Amino acid sequence: MTKYGFVIDHRKCIGCHACTLACEAENDVPLGGFRTWVKYIEKGEFPHTRRYFTIERCQHCEDPPCVEICPTRSLFKRADGIVDFAPEACIGCKSCMQACPYDALYIDPRSHTAAKCHYCAHRVDRGLLPACVVVCPTKAILAGDLEDPTSELQQTLAREQVQVRRPDQGTRPQVFYVGADETIITPGLALQPPMYLWAQVGPRDVDLEPKGALVRDGQPLVGPQGNAGARAVTVYDVPHPKPWGWKVAAYLWTKALGAGALLVAAPLLAAGFAGGTLRLGAPLLALLFTALTAGLLIWDLKRPERFWRVVATPNLRSWLPWGAYILIAYTVLAALWGLAAVAGAEGLLRTLMWPAALLGAAAAGYSAFLFGQAEGRDFWQSPLLLPQLLASAVMAGAAALLLGVLVAEPRASALAGALATVLLGAVVVNLLIVLMEYYALHPNKDAATAAALVKHGPYAGRFWGGYVLMGAVVPALLLWAVVGAGAPAALGGLAALLALAGLWLYEDVWIRAGQSVPMS
Repeated sequence: MTKYGFVIDHRKCIGCHACTLACEAENDVPLGGFRTWVKYIEKGEFPHTRRYFTIERCQHCEDPPCVEICPTRSLFKRADGIVDFAPEACIGCKSCMQACPYDALYIDPRSHTAAKCHYCAHRVDRGLLPACVVVCPTKAILAGDLEDPTSELQQTLAREQVQVRRPDQGTRPQVFYVGADETIITPGLALQPPMYLWAQVGPRDVDLEPKGALVRDGQPLVGPQGNAGARAVTVYDVPHPKPWGWKVAAYLWTKALGAGALLVAAPLLAAGFAGGTLRLGAPLLALLFTALTAGLLIWDLKRPERFWRVVATPNLRSWLPWGAYILIAYTVLAALWGLAAVAGAEGLLRTLMWPAALLGAAAAGYSAFLFGQAEGRDFWQSPLLLPQLLASAVMAGAAALLLGVLVAEPRASALAGALATVLLGAVVVNLLIVLMEYYALHPNKDAATAAALVKHGPYAGRFWGGYVLMGAVVPALLLWAVVGAGAPAALGGLAALLALAGLWLYEDVWIRAGQSVPMS
């Protein structure tokens, strides 16, 4: 059985970029793409400094997370171990970019699909070596069959001490490094400035916050378990823009509203509360915001015209298709709920309530499993994400329904009071879960660094001032005045608006911070 891999000898690499140019020529890689690229790091203090080079690319993992998360099976692992790609099936969701712990994928600006090193599979199938191997002037790159004991690659592995990148990720990469300095093979140990001597990191619409160790007053600052490493600076690299932005944060926000509407309404109806807001307003809110959720997801695709592939040709190991099926089922039940309310079919409405609430919880919570598959982003792997998403949905649903009652049914004081109580509990629970997330012991330095970026880094103002103070503490005080002291119900409406605004700020910060820790 054949299993292909690479050995890269850092002692021989001279940083000439011949491998990059050969890859671009062989695979018609457009400007801005990077199937194979060379990274430079300078280490030490003048005059005792040294420059290190490394060749970066897809690691052709034994257990590739990009293949698991890809919703349309456009990424697949061949029998010979090569992780290959079928661009005609790609929808451009960028999930693979989040799942890869090595920053090996990018969006092709011409095809608008993902792309990466595929081991020059078209050459290998004809008995040829990958283009990068052929052109390397120092034989720093070796390619061959890892199962063949006579191959130069296997003999090198048997003779030399080798390393792999990010072994903690459990992907079992099939690219092995000889003589690699720790600061160049481990992401985050070298600071990355916003500009390089010969190249710009990226356009100004791309996040240019310093990657690597967080710096305050010139001193490295990372999470409580972090390691700022030696004095090292990245002096050349390719840009790695954040794949997901405000649309994904908005998707989490609208999904919390859509899912929370029926999740909150069903128990209140079962408890004997009545009114048009619960009977008809809740399903209308669910339909509206679930539709917005689907629209945001499709809008964020690089190939939105292929969105149907998620449900028609799914990879059922990915949580993206399962999320689509859950949202479709939830939409159907919300529509039936609304029709039952309009028709006055009380028995049907009572039958639909609890299945709709369960699907609401599923719609709110499935994203925890999807982000869990984004294995390149350690900050998103928290076991607290599922309860936080559920608490957010209850908070958003209660806030929206409370606003609906105050506008459409101002005399329904009992229902408004119940919704204010639910909202108060959800705001407090959500805040406690979030604070636990940021102050708990993190599993590794990457997760700790992302948390540090939020607590006292570039996101601190939006987190503490926007979410914690204005989106949680102030709404909780207002709601306590309404529930406990009989203050005017209008204060509950203000609290609901602030809670929704704070939730949006939190989702935006959470999405951005998770992608601010370098993976290459």
